[in-house]
Amino acid sequence: MTIFDLAIRAAREAGAILQDYAARGFQISSKGRIDLVTEADLASEAHITALIREHFPTHSILAEEAGGERAAHSSGEYTWIIDPLDGTTNFSHGFPCYAVSIGVEQGGRPEVGVIYDPTRDELFAAERGRGAWCNERPLRVSRIDQLERALVVSGFPYDVRERMEAYLPAWRAFLSHTQGVRRLGSASLDMACVASGRMDGFWEQGLHPWDTAAGWILIEEAGGTVTRMDGTPYDNFSGSLLCSNGAIHEEMLAVLRTLP
Repeated sequence: MTIFDLAIRAAREAGAILQDYAARGFQISSKGRIDLVTEADLASEAHITALIREHFPTHSILAEEAGGERAAHSSGEYTWIIDPLDGTTNFSHGFPCYAVSIGVEQGGRPEVGVIYDPTRDELFAAERGRGAWCNERPLRVSRIDQLERALVVSGFPYDVRERMEAYLPAWRAFLSHTQGVRRLGSASLDMACVASGRMDGFWEQGLHPWDTAAGWILIEEAGGTVTRMDGTPYDNFSGSLLCSNGAIHEEMLAVLRTLP
């Protein structure tokens, strides 16, 4: 089994676990004031990591619910970066907007990305040099080439209550320069929307590797652009992210440069 095939299998099986918990109920605990974790997060992550260790025992694993620490197999050439349930707050409220996100990088370079939305049975997948797909349908970013005609998406980090005034200027600016701004509550699905052309751009601060590892390669293989919010090259530990269809990227950067 290839890395790509296992990532797809793991995402689908983990998604089925999430839907089972959604149907029968689950316990919720708190990692912070507004940062939740559920039984479903933990079960999904355990299943994914067990599959990786079975098929690729020398690979490293970086998973959200493991505390963001690399697993014992840290000498591996490849690193799997996992968010077993991206959109936990949505999930805990019964709002059907969440996903399993699995990215695989080699030497800091994304090689495989899979994002599975079990509520819509949509599987977004990309492999370096081979393109991107949703349920085997090729993906391309949108052709919108003017920011004022663009629909963009963003989110707030979990410290939004403490740092609200740091995050609101970008929202105000993009509300003034675009056709609309949305907040879905799942960064991986935000990025899948950019890759599929449903959204034209996405920005956010305070992100973690498991939020973006899969979406990064998905957008690039669909023809889009991924950088930090200052336009410098992106990596999974950058923290801030700007991605777009490429055509409006410079305009989005120009808006961000006007912020205090």
